Amino acid sequence: MMEWTDRHCRVLHRGLSAHARLYTEMVTAEAVIRGDRARLIGFDPVEHPVALQLGGSDPARLAQAARIGAEFGYDEINLNVGCPSDRVQSGRFGACLMREPALVGDCAAAMRAAVSIPVTVKCRLGVDDQEPDASLRAMIAACSQAGVVIFIVHARKAWLKGLSPKENRDVPPLDYDLVYRVKRENPKLTIVLNGGIDTPGDAARHLAHVDGVMMGRAAYQSPALLAEIDARLFGGAPVSIEDAVENYRGYIAGRLEAGVPLHAMTRHMLGLFNGRPGARLFRRHLSENATRPGANLATLDAALAHVQREPARAAA
Repeated sequence: MMEWTDRHCRVLHRGLSAHARLYTEMVTAEAVIRGDRARLIGFDPVEHPVALQLGGSDPARLAQAARIGAEFGYDEINLNVGCPSDRVQSGRFGACLMREPALVGDCAAAMRAAVSIPVTVKCRLGVDDQEPDASLRAMIAACSQAGVVIFIVHARKAWLKGLSPKENRDVPPLDYDLVYRVKRENPKLTIVLNGGIDTPGDAARHLAHVDGVMMGRAAYQSPALLAEIDARLFGGAPVSIEDAVENYRGYIAGRLEAGVPLHAMTRHMLGLFNGRPGARLFRRHLSENATRPGANLATLDAALAHVQREPARAAA
């Protein structure tokens, strides 16, 4: 979710679900250590619970970056062993590390020794010609021996040779049954399923077999899905999209005063009203006007005026 789930996106999503755990974009350990930390990993307190997702393959550097993340106040540090991009491969992190489970275990052990918050691992079933049954179990075994108890498994292989990162999100077939079997074999581990989960109904069905689900592109492209999550999965109250927008509008006002351009925040809203009358005009207005000099809350309000409000919910 690089360049998608930035701090502005996460504030919007938190307004739609009070309980879902949010994850940052993947940030390399070196960037955290050497870069502008406030820009790269700063976050708003409203985002809790929120996890910092790190990329890297040097145990000492990952430990240092994890310590910095913990000092920033994150609730979890996640090691990404699933991203298939070319840039990630050239840096020896992400999905290519599925070939080196012992190294990933060493990284996880170093990170756990550096922080008191949970260290988790996000992985694929395997890469290229690996046999998923063997590669996934090897990764989980190596990391669980290092003390990791939470795994987020994208239920596809990644083809690092022959498929683009975009194709790797859709072309390799999903194998949910393998993830279910791994959970049955490791009842004391927390197994979270990722990949192809597009609706709260999908999530509920998978939760009969695993401990959690992760929604990525579906939640980003149609954020209103998240407004169903609290009531559907956590026993909470239904969330009004209008209330979430009003809260986000207040956040936007504050960030505009700090010099953040409007489009940096409203770009995450483009799919918010998918399926509702006026959604296309809403998207068009923001796309054409939010990047203009001087774009402000009036620009957002003009876009919102195109959208038909939902009928008020009847009292229970």
